[in-house]
Amino acid sequence: MGMSDGQVSIGERRGVRAIRRAFASLFNVREGRAGYEAIRRRFVNDSRLNGTHLCILIIAMLIASVGLNTDSTECIVGAMLICPLMGSVLAISYSVATADRHLFRDALLGLAIQIAICLATSTIYFLVSPLSIETNELLANSSPTVWDVLVALAGGFAGGLGNSRKQEPATLIAGVAVATALMPPLCASGCGIAMQDLSMFGGAFYEFALNVVFISFAAYLVLLALHVPLHRDVDSDGVVTAAEEVEMEQLSRRMRVRLTIATIVFAIPCLFLTANVVNQAVTSGDGVVFETAHQYDADITSQELSAVCPEIVEYRVGGEYVCDSSSGTSGQEIVATVTTSEALSDEEKSRVEALIRVHIPSLGSVRFETE
Repeated sequence: MGMSDGQVSIGERRGVRAIRRAFASLFNVREGRAGYEAIRRRFVNDSRLNGTHLCILIIAMLIASVGLNTDSTECIVGAMLICPLMGSVLAISYSVATADRHLFRDALLGLAIQIAICLATSTIYFLVSPLSIETNELLANSSPTVWDVLVALAGGFAGGLGNSRKQEPATLIAGVAVATALMPPLCASGCGIAMQDLSMFGGAFYEFALNVVFISFAAYLVLLALHVPLHRDVDSDGVVTAAEEVEMEQLSRRMRVRLTIATIVFAIPCLFLTANVVNQAVTSGDGVVFETAHQYDADITSQELSAVCPEIVEYRVGGEYVCDSSSGTSGQEIVATVTTSEALSDEEKSRVEALIRVHIPSLGSVRFETE
C-alpha cells in the first residue's frame, strides 16, 4: 500500500529538518570560539596607541608612498602587511556589537589620529618626491567601486572570525590586511593633497572610508552571530542594575538600526561610481570597445617605434585618471608615454603618435618626455 499524504508530509519535513541541521552544523561559527574575554582582548588591545604603534604606522605609510609613487606592488603589499590600522577598525566593530560607548569613542579617536598621521606623512613625501606622474597604482587606489565593498565585507568577516578563534589569528589577519587594502587609498589621499587634486583626494579617501565602514560592518555581524555579550556596566562600578540592563538593550537596538541605515546610505555613491567606471571600461563615447591591457601590444609597438625613431628610449601605455576642468568631467583614458634621448620635432611626434594609434585606436593622448 502507498503512504498517505500525511505520512509523506511528515517524512518530507523530517528530511528538511535534517538538511537544515547538517548545514547549521557545517557552518557553525560558534564552534572553536575563544572565550569572550579573549575575544575582547584581541579586538581591543590592537587598537591601543603607543610610540611603537605610531612609528610602525609612519614607516608603513612611507613604504606605501614609495610603492604608489614608483608603481611597485611589492612595496604596497609590504606596507599593508605591517600596517596597524586594522586594529582600530576591528575595535570599532566590537564597540558597536557590545554597545560600549567609551570604547567606541576611543577607537574612533584613535583611528582619526592615525588617519591624520598617515595623511601628513604621505603628503610630505609626495611634496618632496621628484616623481609627479600619476601611476597605475595611484589610479587604482583612488577609484572606489562595488568590488572594493565586496572585498571589504569578505575581509571583515575573515577578520572577525579570525579574532574569535581559539588559535592565534596572526596569519589570517595579515592576509585580511593585504586583501582589504586600508593603507594604499589613504596614501593616495595624501598624494591628492600634495598635488592639490581634489578629485584624487576625494576618490581615494572615499575608498578608504568604504573599506573601514564595511570591514567594521562585516566583523560586527560576526560578533552578533557569536552572541558577544553587551557592555552592561554603564557607570563601571562593577554592579549591573536592572535600569542599566534596560538602558543597554535599548542603546544596542538604536546603534544596530543606525549602523545599518548609515552603512547602506554611505554605499550609494559607490554604486554610481561603479556604473561610471563600467561604462567607461566597456565603451568610449562613440561606442568603440576599449582594449584591455594585454591588447596594447606594448612590446611590438616599442620595437616598431625604436626602428622608426632611434631617439626613443622608453615606451609605456596604460589607463590614467584625467579631469577636464573646463567641462567638469573626469574619468580614465588610455595614455601613452614616450621618453626620448632628445626632443622630437612636431613632425616626428606626429609620426610616432600615428604609429601608436595603429595598435591602440582608442588612444586618448600621447605624452612626450625627454631624458
